[in-house]
Amino acid sequence: MRAVTRPRLNAIAAALLGAGAFMALGLPLPLLLGPMIGCLAVALAGVQLQDMGPLGTFMRTFLGVAIGATITPQLLDDLPGFGPSLLMIPAFIVVIGAVGYPLFRRIYGFDRPTAYYGSMPGGLQDMLIFGEEAGGDVRAMSLIHATRVLVLVIAAPFVLTVLYDLDLSAPPGQAARTLPTSQLALMLVAGFAGWRIAARVGLFGASILGPMILTAALSLAGIIQSRPPAEVIWAAQFFIGISVGAKYAGITGRELRRDVGAGLVFSVILAVISLAFIEIVFLISPAHPLDVILAFLPGGQAEMAVIAIVAGADVAFVIAHHLLRLVTVILLAPVFARLIR
Repeated sequence: MRAVTRPRLNAIAAALLGAGAFMALGLPLPLLLGPMIGCLAVALAGVQLQDMGPLGTFMRTFLGVAIGATITPQLLDDLPGFGPSLLMIPAFIVVIGAVGYPLFRRIYGFDRPTAYYGSMPGGLQDMLIFGEEAGGDVRAMSLIHATRVLVLVIAAPFVLTVLYDLDLSAPPGQAARTLPTSQLALMLVAGFAGWRIAARVGLFGASILGPMILTAALSLAGIIQSRPPAEVIWAAQFFIGISVGAKYAGITGRELRRDVGAGLVFSVILAVISLAFIEIVFLISPAHPLDVILAFLPGGQAEMAVIAIVAGADVAFVIAHHLLRLVTVILLAPVFARLIR
C-alpha cells in the first residue's frame, strides 16, 4: 500500500475536480485537460502532488496499442504520401533549436545544458536524462517542458473546435461491451508485453513505442482488428493529465517567474513556428489540414495522440511525424550538445 501516498490521493482528487469542472462547463477533452488544470491549480496553491508512478505509465501503453492498431496494410500503401511533410521535420527541429537556445541562454540566463535540452522538442523524459548527464538543471528543464506540453495541448483543442467545429467530448472509440473478449485480452497483453520488452532493451518512450510496435505487428497479421475501447482511452487521458499537472508540485515563486515564465514565452514562439511550417506543408502535402496541424504541434507524443484519436484525425499520419521528431532529436541532441560545449 506504499504506492497509495497522500500526494497521489491529492492528485487524484484534484484531477477529479478538474474533470468535473470541464464536464460541467462543456469544455473540450474534459478527461485530459480537466486533470491537467486541476492538478496545476492545486500545485500552485502549495498542495503536495505526485504522479501515479507505474500505474500511470501502464495506462500510457494503451495509447501505444491504439496507435499500433491503426497500422494496417492500407497504411503501408499510403506511407509514401507522407514523404513531403516528413521531410520538413528536420528543418522544423533546427528552427526551434535556433530560436529556443538563445532565448533560454541569453535572455533567461540558463546554463548551456539547460538551455539546449530545454529548447529541444523531444520527449520530456529523454531530454531530462540527457540534460542531467550534461549537468543541466533537471527541475528547470522539467518545468519548461511541462509548460510547453500544457500550453500547446490546452490550446490545440480550443483552436480545433473553432476551426473545424469538432465534438471533442464524443467517445473516442467503441464501448468495451461491444468488443470481443479475445480482442480485449490481446490488446492488454500487447500493451503490457510491448512495454516491458521495450524497457528491457532500452527503447526510448518504451511505454508507448513498445506496445505500438507489437500491436502494429499483430494488426498487420490480422490478429488485432480494433482499437482499445473508449473507456480505456478515457482512463489513459485522465492519468496523462495527472502526470503533466503534477510536474508543478512544490513549485516556488522563483521557479514560477523564471522557469514557467520561460516555458510560456517559448510556447508562444513554438506556436508561431508551428503555424509557419503548417502553412508550408499545406502547400506541398495532400494531407488533411487537421492532420497537418496535429502533426506539427510539438506537444507531448501521448497528449497529441489522444487529441488525434478523439478528433478523428489520421492517427498514423500524426504519430509518424511526432515519432520522427522524437527520434531525430534523441539521435542528434547529444551531438549538437557536444558542439555547443
